[in-house]
Amino acid sequence: MLTGPRHLLRLFAILRCFARHDALLLLGQTPPSYMGDFAGVQRTLRLFHALFGRRRPGLREGERLAAALSELGPSFIKLGQVLSVRPDLVGAGIAEDLGRLRDRLPPFPWDEAKASVEAELGRPLEELFAGFEPEPVAAASVAQVHFAETADGVPVAVKVLRPGVEAAFARDLKLFAWLADAAERRIAGMARLRPRDVVATLNDWVNIELDLRLEAAASSELRDNFRDDPDVVVPQVDWQRTGRRVMTSARIAGIPIEDRDALVAAGIDPSAVAARVIRVFLKQALRDGYFHADMHHGNLFVAPDGRIELVDFGIMGRLDIRTRRFMAEMLGAFLTGNWRRAAEVHFEAGYVPADRDVDSFAQACRSIGEPILDRPVTEISIGRLLAQLFQITETFGMRTQPHLLLLQKTMVTVEGVARSLDPQINFWDVARPVIEDWARENMGPQARVREAAGNLADFARRLPQIASGLEALAAAVHADGLRISDDSLAAFTRAQKRARRPLLWVLWAIAALLAAGLLLD
Repeated sequence: MLTGPRHLLRLFAILRCFARHDALLLLGQTPPSYMGDFAGVQRTLRLFHALFGRRRPGLREGERLAAALSELGPSFIKLGQVLSVRPDLVGAGIAEDLGRLRDRLPPFPWDEAKASVEAELGRPLEELFAGFEPEPVAAASVAQVHFAETADGVPVAVKVLRPGVEAAFARDLKLFAWLADAAERRIAGMARLRPRDVVATLNDWVNIELDLRLEAAASSELRDNFRDDPDVVVPQVDWQRTGRRVMTSARIAGIPIEDRDALVAAGIDPSAVAARVIRVFLKQALRDGYFHADMHHGNLFVAPDGRIELVDFGIMGRLDIRTRRFMAEMLGAFLTGNWRRAAEVHFEAGYVPADRDVDSFAQACRSIGEPILDRPVTEISIGRLLAQLFQITETFGMRTQPHLLLLQKTMVTVEGVARSLDPQINFWDVARPVIEDWARENMGPQARVREAAGNLADFARRLPQIASGLEALAAAVHADGLRISDDSLAAFTRAQKRARRPLLWVLWAIAALLAAGLLLD
């Protein structure tokens, strides 16, 4: 078992790598005041830097950190990608540089890829595919992708895990968990930043990436959400040729979205593509609450008809309906200058402790929002607005919300892709129809009626269980010798028999609510 001394040896090698890339002192920068004394950690890092450090002039802090993480291997590359959505931990500038961290390694040999496919799918390659290109079209630390063709002539892309990658991740994830646990226990104020949650998020991402059936399921769910959609294409999974270490899906043949000249040459309007990227993201995040959280240029292609083609579903985000309503109300309050309401929705969502002052928080919201209100809409970045907001909320005791940070990071990425295609794109002109349709469907009177009806129906389904629980409780108490009258036990029995009667009342209530909803329309 990897513990104690072996963790320390591995940590020594990691710190040396950071020092070689002139990134070590970044780890010991002055922390926020709420984290208390950090002097011991800083002294240790300065010592390592003095012994092993090298100067890397001309590179930003985030670029030096990204270089060190890349050298340390797949686990650290994934850690960097997780940290890119935590500006509260590493700072906005470093988070932005880590967001550009790309995972590219030389391919592993063809004979290993072939053996892996045959072992996973249990058949010779020749029976599974009519053709299989030995040279991969993409290679990363976790997997590589080959083009192939099925026996019935369907062109596909086959993703194959790199041999030994599971053991490498398992070793490093144990180390990360050990470090996060030590940080939360020994560094004052660190618990509020939830480093264990960082490791948990990384573990979730890795679990999906190391079991390609889960990535295939994520792709399939997204495809179902966008069935017959005019804006997006999600490749269909070939489940007969998919397993834990192999994933096969329909091959896409679009133009890389970063190749603007090729789009123009193909007669595709880059401005229309930019607008489509924004719509596709908002439909995922708002309408479905399930979104592709790695929408950088490398994962986006453009089909001949202009639709967006998505690949690589290893990092996905989820937002429940409550969070989506919070985001819609909060952004609406910011863009209309209603600072009091912007503050109130944070308290209503439970993100800011109830003992904090609403008026002071409203003033903090004003400090973020007012500087952007007079700027042209084309210059307003919603992703950056959210980043500033999350930094301000730290001072009001708001615990870090990883799902919101993932959303914010993805929004920044999407805005960057859209503006690379059309620097003058008006985010709000594109977003308004999607947001208004969603708000009408989910925040209006009918939506509240439907939600109330759903809550009543759920209560109705649970009534028999509640009655049975009461009877069991009464019987248990009676068996333990406490005095419960026979009349009381009989009353519990009658309650169970009557439990189905309120079902009729609830059904009538649901019908009345639905009728009221129609009247409110």
